[in-house]
Amino acid sequence: MKSVTVTGAAAAGLLVFGMMIPAFAQHDGQSDKQGDQQKKADRSDRPQGKQNKGAPSQQNRAPQAKQQPPQQGQRTQQQRPQGQPAQQPQQAQQPGQQRQQRPPQQTQQPQQRVQQKQPQQRQQSQPSQQARGPSHPERTREQAQSWQQQRGWLKQGDGWQGHDTWQQNRAQHWSSDHRTWAQRGGYGGYYVPQASFNLYFGNQHFFRIGRLPVIYMGYPRFEYRGYSFLLLDPWPEYWSSDWYASDDVYIDYDDGYYLYNRRYPQVRLAITLAL
Repeated sequence: MKSVTVTGAAAAGLLVFGMMIPAFAQHDGQSDKQGDQQKKADRSDRPQGKQNKGAPSQQNRAPQAKQQPPQQGQRTQQQRPQGQPAQQPQQAQQPGQQRQQRPPQQTQQPQQRVQQKQPQQRQQSQPSQQARGPSHPERTREQAQSWQQQRGWLKQGDGWQGHDTWQQNRAQHWSSDHRTWAQRGGYGGYYVPQASFNLYFGNQHFFRIGRLPVIYMGYPRFEYRGYSFLLLDPWPEYWSSDWYASDDVYIDYDDGYYLYNRRYPQVRLAITLAL
């Protein structure tokens, strides 16, 4: 056998080459493993069956779903002016506006009802003119006597002139012969004191004259509760001749004194206190 001598430089080269071979083999093994894993991943991503054809993979869906909310948020921030709150929909504002408008309407209705009830309550609380007596101006006895002497009830130049007998003071056409106090120019005679009026006058205090009235200044005169009255209107032609004794009458005030017959409530005869 021949002996082979190896120099120092050759020995060093062999040593380096021997170390590179295991490293290269290890690198190739790792690359083969990575390649196998990549193939498995590709197989798992492939669509399975006919139903999944054309459908995107789950990995592709996830990023899209996550990206949509930020896009919407960015749009709202871009469209919304800075420093102004987001406007609510019109449908949300309308109920609020209706609620603000309804309370005034509801509060006005009770006020209208109160206003409508107040006049009725006032009318009920106030006594009738008959109960509280006439409301008239102050007049002295001397003024009333002067008006009576001048026959103030004929101041308008029209009215019943009076006659000498009871039968002659009966009307032929009462509807045209009689006159109201407004037509006579107003009442200018004397007034019954209010206390006496409340006690003895009005439609609740009726009486009968009883005696045939006597003629004074051309007009029938009768007595009641200490007062004398002159009948200034003719009595209706359809009344009986003795109505003073058979019919219930009463005296009331309406801008002047009138004599009413309960049998003929639509008729009223103008009278005045005789002094």
